[in-house]
Amino acid sequence: MTKHSISNSISRIGKHRAGMMASVAILALLGAGLATESFMTSAPANAAASTQSATVATFPSFADVVSRVRPAVVSVKVKVEQVAAGAEDGEQFQMPDLPPGHPLEKFFRQFGEQGQKGRKPNQFGMSQGSGFFISADGYVVTNNHVVDNAVEVSLSTDDGQTLDATVIGKDAKTDLALLKVKQAGTYPFVEFAGDAPRVGDWVVAVGNPFGLGGTVTAGIVSARGRDIGAGPYDDFIQIDAAVNKGNSGGPTFNLNGDVVGVNTAIYSPSGGNVGIAFAVPSETVKTVIAALRENGSVERGYLGVQIQPVTQDIADSLALKDTKGALVAEIQPDTPAFEAGIKAGDVILSVNGDVMAGPKEVTKRISQIKPGDTVKVTLMRDGKEQTLNVRLGLLPEKKTAALDDTSPKAPATFGLALAPTKDGVGVMVTDIDPNGIAAEKGISKGDLILEIGGKTVTKPSDVRASIDAARKDGRKAVMLRLKSDEGTRFIALAFPKA
Repeated sequence: MTKHSISNSISRIGKHRAGMMASVAILALLGAGLATESFMTSAPANAAASTQSATVATFPSFADVVSRVRPAVVSVKVKVEQVAAGAEDGEQFQMPDLPPGHPLEKFFRQFGEQGQKGRKPNQFGMSQGSGFFISADGYVVTNNHVVDNAVEVSLSTDDGQTLDATVIGKDAKTDLALLKVKQAGTYPFVEFAGDAPRVGDWVVAVGNPFGLGGTVTAGIVSARGRDIGAGPYDDFIQIDAAVNKGNSGGPTFNLNGDVVGVNTAIYSPSGGNVGIAFAVPSETVKTVIAALRENGSVERGYLGVQIQPVTQDIADSLALKDTKGALVAEIQPDTPAFEAGIKAGDVILSVNGDVMAGPKEVTKRISQIKPGDTVKVTLMRDGKEQTLNVRLGLLPEKKTAALDDTSPKAPATFGLALAPTKDGVGVMVTDIDPNGIAAEKGISKGDLILEIGGKTVTKPSDVRASIDAARKDGRKAVMLRLKSDEGTRFIALAFPKA
């Protein structure tokens, strides 16, 4: 199965429409408990003196944990406004810009009035999810996609109460939201785990699948650090506890009754549970929820660079020891990186002393730092390490803290026809061998080669000279900086082995 087909099967699990469940299949588990026993089929003659006995292996009971945490878990019911598109579904008629006294002015005014009379009112839908109290005064955590576009939010508690709630803040990038109960009172709540769970640890999920509030399932942590393409800060815990539509926003607990994650998405070709669910880890939830509680939004640090992974070919072309770090493909103008002197071709190695394994780590680390704070960015430039002080800006809407991943497509070989440009900026790729290294790397006709080996090129002879110099220096590959319709990126072309 390709990555594309897998990502198409990842689905949010919160917006379960009321009335969707047509039937419920009830499965009866036959047998006396969860214990397994093994018995001797025959006993030796001295069995009376023997201390041999049946071996009994038992699974843990989750009853004590569930009894403590379930009162803090709520069902979230949301009234959502659905504004239909198109004029006949409520789109406002716009009068054309006509001069006063125009012969068509009266016609369009009458047409618009008739259209307004025929407008349909906004439609409303209901969706359901899960959530949980994190404080005695009524703060509740859930998913952003559960309460997005909410007009009204109500909560159903484990003891049958119905409570009204308001949305304090939402963060689409991590799919988290914070609610606050309107009614005063003291509510049962749970706390976040101090330590991250290990792969193989038992976990318990509690939620509202298909509107069936207070449902408990159990499983183990299947994996950590999952990137499912949901956003720039993906770092999901994968669990195999049964999670379905309506579980979104519900907690996953360890056996101490502490929250280790917030259930957010499932992998499912059918839309139902197949044993692969994803939860936002508690360490992320704590940071985001604290910001939402204080400000109603999350302010993230912003560097202003376009970065890509360091492939082995790129590492060879730059004489790097390994492929750790993030290669800067482009600097956005008037950004903190630009002001600090970061350049295209630099490799970011660490941020405030924390080693960066790749672009994802750079993006996540920068996003965790407050705008206005100064960070130390250690990078590799021209074979030498240097550290720059960068005063971070505020992440603009619809941007990631540091990352626009422009990783090159595939391994390759040379085969280029080149020509100078009219303005002298770069060298144009005029033709390409479809079976050559460059084509396999994703270079296309019409691309501009801006630099080779860190040196600006303005004519084809510059390209040839730079390639020859890299080969003479014993490099295994040469790195090109390209500009195309997809943006600016670096590509390393490996020299054919002799």
